[in-house]
Amino acid sequence: MITLFKILSVLPLSLVHGLGWSLGWLVFLASGVYRQRFLANARQAGMGWRQWLGAVGESGKLVAELPRLWLGRPVPVLWEGAQHVEDALAVGRGVVFLTPHLGCFEITAQAYAQRYGQEKQPMTVLFRPPRQSWLRELVTSARARPGLHTAPTTLAGVKQMIKALKQGQCLGLLPDQVPPLGMGLWVPFFGREAYTMTLSVRLAQQTGATVLMAWGERLSWGRGYRVHVQPLNTVLPADSAQAARVINQAMETLIRSCPQQYLWGYARYKQPRQEV
Repeated sequence: MITLFKILSVLPLSLVHGLGWSLGWLVFLASGVYRQRFLANARQAGMGWRQWLGAVGESGKLVAELPRLWLGRPVPVLWEGAQHVEDALAVGRGVVFLTPHLGCFEITAQAYAQRYGQEKQPMTVLFRPPRQSWLRELVTSARARPGLHTAPTTLAGVKQMIKALKQGQCLGLLPDQVPPLGMGLWVPFFGREAYTMTLSVRLAQQTGATVLMAWGERLSWGRGYRVHVQPLNTVLPADSAQAARVINQAMETLIRSCPQQYLWGYARYKQPRQEV
């Protein structure tokens, strides 16, 4: 498997995305469970087929591009809203980047690390190591790069992130990822109750960090990516449930801006697991 990863890492991004598009449709057609969840989530969000159709192939691209992003040469990256990052860093209270399962969320952290991570402040991303030992070693080494740190989904990891923010550094979180039991609240997401993390809310409130929303748009024909950044533009309420609701609504707005690149097959409404 590692050999396959290395082969994919040297292929042109256009070819990798072409293979990924085929993979996305193959899984969509072959797996009834995945297809039903994909369609149910899209319908829950009020998306018609014209809005979700492109996401079938984009979901496959998400998987296929990982070897290139982890092991290959740097890919072209454009920025939209970089001034928001620079303004937030200038404040010096730390920055919490919120990125939904939209587009290529791997590229947002890499792009930040390359542009700002060494000269200004590094970024720490919340990281749940894969269960397979070979993949865990591969991912850990691939994500270890200048200006980019990782924190485990444990109490020690939370302390690490709080310390980073207090030092004026940055964090990257996926707020629409289902957290372990006890680390979230049931809050509406596209009109249906979804177990939603409160970690991002608590980190921002405890440290006074600036909250920015960011996502990596996958450009067509393997031309690279465009990182979009914009402020939350809303003061988070003191109440955790209300604050989580605000963040969910902000994520919904981002997703509606480009539903063709959202990961509709993600089990967003599943029951949280018990952390061991």
